[in-house]
Amino acid sequence: MNNNELLAELLLGHIDKTPEYYENLYPARNLPEGARVVRIAPSPTGYLHLGTLFAALVNRITATSSGGIFFTRIEDTDKKREIEGGIEDIIDGLKRFGISIDEGFVSGAEQKGDYGPYQQSRRAEIYQSYAKELIKQGFAYPCFCTAEELEAVRSEQEAQKLRTGYYGKWAKHRDISYEEAKALIDEGKPFVVRLKSPGNEENKVVFEDTIKGKIEMPENDEDFVLLKSDGIPTYHFAHAVDDHLMRTTHVLRGDEWISSVPKHIQLFKILGFKLPKFGHISPIMKLENGAKRKISKRKDPEAAVHFFAEQGYDSECVINYLMTVAASDFEDWRRANPNASYKEFKFNLKKMSVSGALFDEVKLLDVSKNMVAKLSSSEVYQKLTEWAKEFDAEFYNILTKNPEYTKSVLAIDRDVPKPRKDIARWSEVKEYFAYMFEELFAPNFELPENIAADDAKAFLLEYKNVYSAEDDRQAWFDKIKEIAPKIGFAAETKQYKADPDAFKGHAGDLSTVLRIAITGRRNTPDLCSIMQVLGKDECIKRIDNAISNF
Repeated sequence: MNNNELLAELLLGHIDKTPEYYENLYPARNLPEGARVVRIAPSPTGYLHLGTLFAALVNRITATSSGGIFFTRIEDTDKKREIEGGIEDIIDGLKRFGISIDEGFVSGAEQKGDYGPYQQSRRAEIYQSYAKELIKQGFAYPCFCTAEELEAVRSEQEAQKLRTGYYGKWAKHRDISYEEAKALIDEGKPFVVRLKSPGNEENKVVFEDTIKGKIEMPENDEDFVLLKSDGIPTYHFAHAVDDHLMRTTHVLRGDEWISSVPKHIQLFKILGFKLPKFGHISPIMKLENGAKRKISKRKDPEAAVHFFAEQGYDSECVINYLMTVAASDFEDWRRANPNASYKEFKFNLKKMSVSGALFDEVKLLDVSKNMVAKLSSSEVYQKLTEWAKEFDAEFYNILTKNPEYTKSVLAIDRDVPKPRKDIARWSEVKEYFAYMFEELFAPNFELPENIAADDAKAFLLEYKNVYSAEDDRQAWFDKIKEIAPKIGFAAETKQYKADPDAFKGHAGDLSTVLRIAITGRRNTPDLCSIMQVLGKDECIKRIDNAISNF
């Protein structure tokens, strides 16, 4: 055996499977022409971040639009930072927002698919077999440098005003012999496995980013780490091996990885892998003091996807909003297809922002209002109660005490050709409809300045004697108009406007008095419908209470 083969056996002698074994175990996928295989590969080191949800959506819609596959892979090699329940939080969060998963982790504990395990910590032997082959071919070697030695190299490079890093003459163990390596191992010295880069920084790497277009960067010449001292790979090496064996066609990820592309292209070529297409997603930005910045986990509550669930944003509303961020032509498509699922949209990576789109909560609210307005009262009831059960137990109990009554409340100004667009989040419903529930009703008897308390009382005393819950809107308002002249108010608004000094007000003002008596508010959905749902006994009780308090 030559020096490289001896090194390979010395370092990874326990590995008996070859790359060929894994190439056969994970064959090319049998998919239609043009089908894209994409993934997200989050680390379970924290909660599901808005950026991860956005990247998942981009990958999911890319797969859907091309008839391809979207899978999840967990990159859990950094065990020190991993949090308990991290995988569950990420996967459950994606499912909550309607991101369906074809393959990989489909729950915190369950994986499916023929290209697993979809968890890096369970793939150590796979990475080591490819690393062993690279050592045999002279493309990798053991490095025994301590942290102190690496820091000394950095300090010397900085003193000489040179680019820092482990490359060229600074790569101490680049040409280590088998004998030298064995002696150090026998001494108990820990080592990492580094790539022996054939690159030259003066050369250029040119690649076509599927989102940002043509990018040109210096070729990689760093001997970066492939396997850490515990035998676990770095992101760079694991990404290359995993995306090749899982037959990923498009690597769509955050643009913080652009600087690593020369390393990844070099690795794919050295390993003899077909290069996937790379596309780098710009971060979602936020305006602060007139300047753009990335949404921050530390500063911004909306950075955590849980924020949207807690606030009661419907998951489909959030996804449709994010589609407007992802694709510049989505809003035009949505206007032309108001009732279609966003999954029918033909997504094009070239329509994505290359600089980062702004998070706009006002726009999110607008998207939500429009989408919620299209839901039936039954759909609203289902979604609202699901939300309340998780986030507002008191409201949940009120809503479900009498489901048919609650549905009739939610149907007010909803199951009509032009529904109101007042509700954007489920968290708003409690306050919005508080007057419809005895447990939440807190009347406010403050009258408009132009209406005297005595006139309000006189009107209500007359009205409660003629009110019928059977009246339609026209009959309901006609009764108000009939009472108006008896207490000095104009029956018609135009009559009042023609001679305002002749009247105390008009019938519309009296309907406001009735609205305050029934709901404690001046602005509500259709009052006639509200009164029909409340029922005559409750309405008369509230009118009497208002008379006593005006």
